[in-house]
Amino acid sequence: MFRSYFKIGWRNLFKEKGYSLINIGGLAAGMAVAVLIGLWIYDELSFNKYHQNYDSIARVMYNVTLNGETGHSDHMPMPLGPELAQSFQNDFEHVVMSTFIHDHIISNGDLKFTKLGNYMEPDAPEMLTLDMVSGTHNGLREMNSIMLSESLAETLFGDEDPMNKVVQIDAKVNVKVTGVYKDIPKNSEFYEAAFIAPWDLYMSSNGWLERFRDSWASGVIQILVQLKPHADLDNVSLKIKSTIYDHVAEGDNVFNHEVFLHPMSKWNLYGEFKNGKNVGGQIRFVWLFGTIGIFVLLLACINFMNLSTARSERRAKEVGVRKAIGSARLQLVSQFFSESLLVVILAFILSIGIVWLTLPWFNEIANKQITMPWTNQLFWILCITFVGLTGTIAGSYPALYLSSFQAVKVLKGTFRAGRFASVPRKVLVVMQFTVSVTLIIGTIIVYQQIQYTKDRAVGYTREGLIYLNMKTNEVHDHFDVVRNELIASGAVLEIAESNISVVSIGSNNGGVEWKGKKPGYLDNFNMDWVSPEYGKTVGWQFIAGRDFSRDIESDKRGVVVNESAVKYMGLDDAVGEVIRWQNQDLTILGVVKDMVVGSPYQSTRQRIYLPLGWPGNVVSIRINPERSTHEALTTIQSVFKEHVPGMPFDYYFADEQYAKKFSSEVRIGKLASIFAALAICISCLGLFGLASFVAEQRTKEIGIRKIVGASVYNLWGMLSKDFVVLVVISCFIAIPLAYYYLNNWLQQYEYRTQISWWIFGVTVAGAVLITLMTVSFQAIKAAMTNPVKSLRSE
Repeated sequence: MFRSYFKIGWRNLFKEKGYSLINIGGLAAGMAVAVLIGLWIYDELSFNKYHQNYDSIARVMYNVTLNGETGHSDHMPMPLGPELAQSFQNDFEHVVMSTFIHDHIISNGDLKFTKLGNYMEPDAPEMLTLDMVSGTHNGLREMNSIMLSESLAETLFGDEDPMNKVVQIDAKVNVKVTGVYKDIPKNSEFYEAAFIAPWDLYMSSNGWLERFRDSWASGVIQILVQLKPHADLDNVSLKIKSTIYDHVAEGDNVFNHEVFLHPMSKWNLYGEFKNGKNVGGQIRFVWLFGTIGIFVLLLACINFMNLSTARSERRAKEVGVRKAIGSARLQLVSQFFSESLLVVILAFILSIGIVWLTLPWFNEIANKQITMPWTNQLFWILCITFVGLTGTIAGSYPALYLSSFQAVKVLKGTFRAGRFASVPRKVLVVMQFTVSVTLIIGTIIVYQQIQYTKDRAVGYTREGLIYLNMKTNEVHDHFDVVRNELIASGAVLEIAESNISVVSIGSNNGGVEWKGKKPGYLDNFNMDWVSPEYGKTVGWQFIAGRDFSRDIESDKRGVVVNESAVKYMGLDDAVGEVIRWQNQDLTILGVVKDMVVGSPYQSTRQRIYLPLGWPGNVVSIRINPERSTHEALTTIQSVFKEHVPGMPFDYYFADEQYAKKFSSEVRIGKLASIFAALAICISCLGLFGLASFVAEQRTKEIGIRKIVGASVYNLWGMLSKDFVVLVVISCFIAIPLAYYYLNNWLQQYEYRTQISWWIFGVTVAGAVLITLMTVSFQAIKAAMTNPVKSLRSE
């Protein structure tokens, strides 16, 4: 029985090739979008699941209250690690202190590379269940050891066995390779870690860390834990809640530190906090794109429903004959469902091909490494379910509608679809364009927000500014020589050292005193330490006062503040005012415009620039605009190679690094624009098919109208009007929906654009224009048909 159903369905596909192509093409496009989004969602939901202890690993964090506002941090004081390991050993399987991932120089002889990595305690490889290629999880037990990723090991040693070979970290510490692990996949928090070195080595090779070893007031590390099998995360969080508060000095307990555990399962999807509470994170994009995928697929299903029911009169006699010879309605429903399923299966096969071809391009846009899970049984089970569900959705309305025809009326020739038969189709068209127009408005507003923020004044000159992260003290030791040679070469205007890069936000500190400060007020300033040339190098802009000077000895006790700091302290004339911090009186030398160093979507924070009294972590260089960038970089590299031979010349352009701050929103905008374009294409594809059918159905009417004097323009207007009205109705439904959701989306940004009404006008005009372009071909073709042929054919 079902075999005959599929045979009939196959014949009907070839009988109506044009409609078949529209149906299969539209469904394939919708299903391809749904599959791509499904793969993306699966990748997001499986984030960090590479680690077998995924369900029991957590990051230690704390909330801190400052002047009634609660913030959070994952930068932990060093003594907290041993305290958790000793006092709560019944709750934790492992407690691992770790640096945050950072770039270091890894060298093998003359081969030097800048790679990202972590210093971690010895239990880390076992806790993270690294997939070992060589060695074991105990590779960090020796102090002078290192574990390499497979790709870094190959880069350093080629085809040689790297085990027990010696490499150097940051041109100062020799370590032995004691393990090689497979590269961690991209959907892991640790995928960038090209190496892991022992925590004890980090402490012994960085003497400045000793002052933090017993300090409960300074957060400088991250702490990862693995719970024991019987331990409950929420209960353990309550147990350790007051651990910092109980140990900090009396003056620091006013911050009311509250320690808690943030499980690995929530790092990616629920990684954002506000006022001490988790407010979501990447999960909102999972819901957003999941909803888009469902709606795009629904658009394709609507096309199928519309075209199937629009051609109902052509299959009416078939239904009548089948009912007359004894077919039950259930059998007819089964037949039409089978035909729908056949179309869906063909569309799915085509969609899988589309996904396979477009996946590399999709990965590039989405910043993913998704592969087709051909061997994954769950994937195929979900695909079969997906095909069945799509077939049910697409085929339900046509099957029930077509099987409801009365055999007597059909065979007598008195059957007519009725004046209200087209109403469901019109409703479906309105639904299609409501979704499409909403997506278009959303895409425009996302790009408007990005552009609005990109146009924000940043307070310094990004163009022609590069910086290098310092892993050794060589640059500092030869700073004057390097600076003089570079300036003398004409390739560079200025060079400066600083604690952090110009695009980084740096550390926050309190305890600053100033005239007029309210008693008991807990201040919080963002701080950076800079050499005297920093201002000229980055091009900051003075509102009042002057810059640091090497020639003025007293400037070593001076500071430069930004305008937000002046407002924060409530100073009328800041220049010359004295502030006190860490038992030092510091004179404000000048006030500069706010520099956007953190998120460009947030307001700038109060910042103090202090004199740098130690080797800087970053060297910034202002390239001479009169020299070509390539020529200047070649000159800079040669000078660095001569005086700083131990460090690779790995530089970053400040404008490129600043642009990366927009990467998430740009990625969302690109994906949204692609899905919006596909949605409108699918909708127009269905509209084209409906216009073709309507023109064909009204052939006789068009012929008669032409005979009585109707022009091509009149006929084009008559055939296009109904579709334009439907699209305009869609726009009026979509506009308030889009405004509501997009306005809520914008509220997450402190620095945000306003939704302009011209966006809605342009979208409506664009939707109407696209509709006219879609239906005009069929309308004009029908209007220009010779009426003699039209009436003779009837």
